[in-house]
Amino acid sequence: MYATTTTVRAAQAQSAYQGNAIATASPARLLVMLVERLVLDIERGLAAQQAASWPDAHRHLLHAQDIVAELEASLDVDKMPAGKQLASLYAWLREQLVRANVGRDTAVTTAALTLARQLCDTWREAAMASVG
Repeated sequence: MYATTTTVRAAQAQSAYQGNAIATASPARLLVMLVERLVLDIERGLAAQQAASWPDAHRHLLHAQDIVAELEASLDVDKMPAGKQLASLYAWLREQLVRANVGRDTAVTTAALTLARQLCDTWREAAMASVG
């Protein structure tokens, strides 16, 4: 009983911490957090594909698609330099995630992961530059 109560309290504390981190994050940090989650979802999707755990792969890759859709929706193409190129990258990434999910194709998932990691590194660098 004690272990269960402790586990529940730890989960509640972690949830509160994460909620506070999101609520107090700058827009740049929120973007980085979102793209980091995108990378994590694709990594998990790829691992699930490699283990032939198709329901898990589907769930992770679907969440990754949702993140890319959010990135696309929040992008103001006209106000951002190279906004159209970024919109094209997001569209390509979303299409690859759909292909990877439907086709259960680890090579396509790997290509999507490579781009997601590059985007993550770029947004992380941009966020750090905006602070300093």
